[in-house]
Amino acid sequence: MSTEHTTRVESTRGVTHTGDGHIYVNLGSAAHEPRKPVFRQLPDDQLRWTRGVLVAPVNMGRARDTLEERGTVILDGAPGSGRSATARVLLREHHRPGGAFRELLPAERDELPLYDPAFVDPGDRLLLDLSTAEAGLWHAARGGLPALRQTVRERRAHLVVVMPHEGALDPDLQHFRVEIEPPAFPMEVLRRHLRAHGVPCEQFLRNDVTVDEFLSERKPMREIADFADRIRRARETAGPGEGFPEWCAAAKRARAGRRAEVADRVAGLHDASQRALMVAVSMLHGAHADVVHRASALLLSTVGAPEEETPLLQRKDLAQRLSEISARPGPDGRVRFTELDYDSAVRAHFWDHMPDLRPHLGAWAARVVESSDPYLVPDVRDGLVARLAGEYLRTGRPDALAALAERWSAQGAGRARSEAAVQALTCGLADPAHGRDFRERIYQWCAYRRLTGEFAQVLVQVCADVLALDHPDHALIRLHHLARRERGTAHALQALCHLVAGSRRLRRRLLDRLARGDLAPTDPAIFLRVSDPEPLTDRSVTTRALVDEDGVRRSLITCWRAVLTHAVSRPEGRRVAPRAEIQSWLHWAAEGAGDRGEVLLDLLVAAADRCGEDRGAAFAALYASARQAEFTSPGAGAHSTETTDLLLHKIGVAQNLGPAAPSASARRGRS
Repeated sequence: MSTEHTTRVESTRGVTHTGDGHIYVNLGSAAHEPRKPVFRQLPDDQLRWTRGVLVAPVNMGRARDTLEERGTVILDGAPGSGRSATARVLLREHHRPGGAFRELLPAERDELPLYDPAFVDPGDRLLLDLSTAEAGLWHAARGGLPALRQTVRERRAHLVVVMPHEGALDPDLQHFRVEIEPPAFPMEVLRRHLRAHGVPCEQFLRNDVTVDEFLSERKPMREIADFADRIRRARETAGPGEGFPEWCAAAKRARAGRRAEVADRVAGLHDASQRALMVAVSMLHGAHADVVHRASALLLSTVGAPEEETPLLQRKDLAQRLSEISARPGPDGRVRFTELDYDSAVRAHFWDHMPDLRPHLGAWAARVVESSDPYLVPDVRDGLVARLAGEYLRTGRPDALAALAERWSAQGAGRARSEAAVQALTCGLADPAHGRDFRERIYQWCAYRRLTGEFAQVLVQVCADVLALDHPDHALIRLHHLARRERGTAHALQALCHLVAGSRRLRRRLLDRLARGDLAPTDPAIFLRVSDPEPLTDRSVTTRALVDEDGVRRSLITCWRAVLTHAVSRPEGRRVAPRAEIQSWLHWAAEGAGDRGEVLLDLLVAAADRCGEDRGAAFAALYASARQAEFTSPGAGAHSTETTDLLLHKIGVAQNLGPAAPSASARRGRS
């Protein structure tokens, strides 16, 4: 890569952390191998889950009516009342074909201002969640709400705003405000979550003293959801004969925390190999015993511990060593601690109280993910990286996690380490407290950093497969920076093309970005790849094609002018224009019905007419391309001759060399 430079959420299946467990994101193939990113149609899986567990809060009906009648609702409510979940469910109820769910991030780099109509497409469902925003951010966003609301109404979209509790709101927006309150029966909230987790009804419908104690005080909705998730995990790891009371008791113990218990256990372990095993189990919780055993040996090697001198057959076996740290392998050979959430307490203890161990853990994790153990499946690798990333993020060290991902992607990094780097950055992006910092950091890398090793391809994959899911506008900007700087590969350009292929709005925005910015030497090539005439003239989704929009036409003319000027003004032999791309437009114009094709000719001629002193050469290049297109037309040239005649006539009009109306032969076959 050189240093040269000049939320639409198409779906809702991005990375979301809804509990206190870990995030496992298996991205499949290697970051350094080119592949087509998967942009699925909106499955609404997370919204369906939220809808399934949501117990309607007080005033949800009023909020639903306000959104239905006015297209906009502003939700207020105390933290823990379920404001954000309610907002998502309200928007899911208004799903329409052609629209998309998108979260807006007005305060971050490269987002369009709220008042820009380009933010909204017909049928869009927009979420502006500012429930935790500071006063300055809320004040700035509030100023753009009237214009955004007006655009939403005109385009029959829907907007839900979650405002900071007790934040100021302008008088003309007060009638959009609905204050919601938590559901009246928290027991129903817990039971709804347990039912969604697959816990049998006959279990949780019974009275339980642990549950009654937990719900005796009003809890935020998130705490109830977390408690239900602990009950689910306790059930999955329970021993024979244990039922709902035991699951709830285990969840209660885990919720209370085990830090003191773990500290006492570690203090009693004087053998380095046992401490290494304890760390390995906590970082690879649920992995096969062979993986845990090998990882503990690698950790000893990484920290420079001396090899054990005891003869092999005199050493303690793995089962005994595991029992000494309250862990055991299950029937499937997978090792877990015997107490729920003991693994997270172990990780926190070693991370917090042995800070000199932290740098070694990054090197150790890289060695583990690169091992060839057949039991080291992708989920286990991802879980290891997610747990390590969780400690960096829990202790407020996003910079160190980002640096670790960059080191893992250094020169010569293999597939496993590159995937680990992608996973680490994915965890950073998904973190509620540090996601914004990682988006900004990735921007700085893509736009300004000299990228070495495999790190450029790691960033391509993170932008295309992770960031694009929930924040495609951010992904577009970063992929554009990567595409204009890459040399010898086209991975970023391919990812950029796939991103805009699924969204008219993103294609419009990229064209506008190319036209408004200072074109880098690589930008004309990028434009030629994203200016396919078929999606530009497509009216299957709406009656208005992209080329029917004034802004898109201006962008296309500006970019084509730059392409033609660059092509015909080169000193080395007066290079001709990019005929393949021009011929694609001419072929589409020849086969197009009505004015769909003719508008493409108008744009090409208008672009050539703006080429200044190269104007004549640009017109000549267009005509030469048209003549060549007659022989390469997919339709055997049925209308190519007429298209060439019509193009020649338009060139003549632009040069004041002919009448405004084309000849009959040029018009023949165009109707």
